[in-house]
Amino acid sequence: MQFAKCVNNGWTYREQIDQSAQGLTVLDYYTQRYRHSSRAEWADRIQSGQVLLDEVAITAETRLLAGQQLSYRRSPWQEPDVPLTFEVLYEDADLMVVAKPSGLPVLPGGGFLEHTLLWQLQQRYPAETPLPIHRLGRGTSGLLLLARSPAARAYLSQQLRENTLKPLHDRSMHKIYRALVQGNPPDDRFTITKPIDKQPHPVLGYVYAASPQGAFAQSDCQVLRRDTQTAVVEVSILTGRPHQIRIHLAAAGYPLVGDPLYAIGGQPITCTPSDSGVLPVPGDCGYHLHALHLTFVHPQGHSMTFTCPPPALLNVEES
Repeated sequence: MQFAKCVNNGWTYREQIDQSAQGLTVLDYYTQRYRHSSRAEWADRIQSGQVLLDEVAITAETRLLAGQQLSYRRSPWQEPDVPLTFEVLYEDADLMVVAKPSGLPVLPGGGFLEHTLLWQLQQRYPAETPLPIHRLGRGTSGLLLLARSPAARAYLSQQLRENTLKPLHDRSMHKIYRALVQGNPPDDRFTITKPIDKQPHPVLGYVYAASPQGAFAQSDCQVLRRDTQTAVVEVSILTGRPHQIRIHLAAAGYPLVGDPLYAIGGQPITCTPSDSGVLPVPGDCGYHLHALHLTFVHPQGHSMTFTCPPPALLNVEES
């Protein structure tokens, strides 16, 4: 598998000030919203001219007005190693289906810019870059659907949204995953309906977790294989909340083997640093989750189904 290590070209992050931030100083704004850096680090960036307000240099104590635009020019940085090779399983003028490897982020974020699936696609298709219709976590492998035209993107996105309102037998888009979990669920089939909501995180500001006040979420699970301390579970998701499968299985008492973030109860570990001394975040890898089956209706009207063979640990046929 191809890995790459390089220093990227840096990036300018732009954002418009909303009413809730009016009156804050520039330093307070960045310190409160982007906790991955310290107050001193933000102060140094502002002083060095990396932060502009309406394209004009400012001081850390400049106060913000709603409607103004902040820009932060981040210097080039070395991105973490990731596998950059992915397989295109199908493509036509409307859409593309790819098999994403575990470890490759789909979109920029969390220190990743050029080491993402989207960036690789931009290099292959600079004029009309395929855009993802749904999410796959960085550590999740398997099937990802992308649109290759604005019309196809609108059609497939609407199909995804409407599916959350329909019973399973009426759904035109269906996604099935496999996961390796800790423990052994007593029932061969079970359903998890824990609501999911944002929860404060000391570095990112927030992460998603199980919460009684959250949005409705449903995962239908089937145990395919039982080992001494683990099990392989197939999961059909009826909603697409962020990190839903990881949160739901952890909430049910069966967190994914190797998941660095979500523990029993569906709550994130936000106070225990990793071996490197860094707090875990959703993009950290180590868990075993694979997008196995994908069914949807093509913009031209016909149904399509794809299967991506799972990694060896999730391959029950060879166990």
